[in-house]
Amino acid sequence: QVQFVESGGGSVQAGGSLRLSCAASGVTHDRMCMAWFRLAPGKEREGVALITSGGTPMYGAAVKGRFTVSKDNGENTLYLQMNNLKPEDTARYYCAARRTCYSSYSNVFLEKDYNFWGQGTQVTVSS
Repeated sequence: QVQFVESGGGSVQAGGSLRLSCAASGVTHDRMCMAWFRLAPGKEREGVALITSGGTPMYGAAVKGRFTVSKDNGENTLYLQMNNLKPEDTARYYCAARRTCYSSYSNVFLEKDYNFWGQGTQVTVSS
């Protein structure tokens, strides 16, 4: 089992920045694929960013160029630096993990492939 503690959410104005953290504990390993998803009211859950088992960052189209994902293997912590936030980024952001994933996979953000999920942290961006 893997447990997550997510933090860093909050309320900001458009154009602002936030940094989310996801500290993992339990049965973890360096090649574990860790990802950020988000869920906004009335929308389907969306893949935001992840670090593949090979260490490659990957991003959803809506956030590419604005968000940066990173991972500290020593601390088992995944980060998401969110810059130039927009009102449409308002959502609950979830940390998730699967055993492995690689950039060659056809859809690395397929929800059903992720075995472990955090409780989420709310991000609200006002215009």
